[in-house]
Amino acid sequence: MSKKMVLLSPPTNKTTSSSSPPPAAAVVAEQQWRSWEQLNPEILSLIFGKVTPTEEMMRRVPLVCKGWNEVVGGPYCWSEVDVQSWCRRRNDSHAVDRVVRGLLRRSKFMVQRLCVYRMGESGFFFVSHCGSFLKVLQMPMTDITDQMVLKHIKPLPNLTLLDISHCLKITSTGLEAFGNNCTSLLHLKRNMPPLDAGLLPADDSEATTIAHTMPRLQQIELCFGRFGDSGLSEILTKCKAITHLDIQGSWNVELNGDLAEMCERILWFQNPWTVCDGRFSDGSECSEVDFTDSE
Repeated sequence: MSKKMVLLSPPTNKTTSSSSPPPAAAVVAEQQWRSWEQLNPEILSLIFGKVTPTEEMMRRVPLVCKGWNEVVGGPYCWSEVDVQSWCRRRNDSHAVDRVVRGLLRRSKFMVQRLCVYRMGESGFFFVSHCGSFLKVLQMPMTDITDQMVLKHIKPLPNLTLLDISHCLKITSTGLEAFGNNCTSLLHLKRNMPPLDAGLLPADDSEATTIAHTMPRLQQIELCFGRFGDSGLSEILTKCKAITHLDIQGSWNVELNGDLAEMCERILWFQNPWTVCDGRFSDGSECSEVDFTDSE
């Protein structure tokens, strides 16, 4: 007598509804994953900006795939551009200008933060066309002159931070042009090369210009400036919102009269005789040497 094998189905759990969700493994299997190159360009640009230096983004990222090349070639990655390290290594204003022009073209002149070093006239010409997008401009050691500033400057209404430290060819004339065209400035860096005490006579022209054309300033760095008490008084009188003032090495300042008391009211004040070793504006991270009691 032959025997038949009967395959019995497993018992049905009556408490399980037919509409219950499928197991997690099935859900994962059904998901459609997108490749990196299919990500939203704005998301990719945020990732690149966090993990990739600007020069690496320019050279290596475009070689990964067509999608990444298109993202780097568009404006998404270039809202913030910091090429100061590369500029310092290259130390060539013509090369810096070429890079600045290329990056600003890629950004379609929508850069919000630009940090360069030793920029020349053609680079500054392109920067001046960023208009209302530009908020931070750091360009120490530029070769531009007052005449170049007057020739190319255009309104930068949303610029809040300007760094023109060690720009030896810019004087009070150029500062006035910046003040008149950058009406939202809150932070000015105008640090100059160190000078021996008494080497140059007092000159209050720059301090007076800053006071009259940049009254909204809250943070001011004027290390090794040539101004004296008169120029400092103008700044303290006109710029009523000051919270940070750094005048290290400004040897012509004596803080006579009410100036010392006015400076003491400022939240963070660095006097002319306290010189930080290696940094200008961050007193908490530098080694301070106070010359007020030295012989």
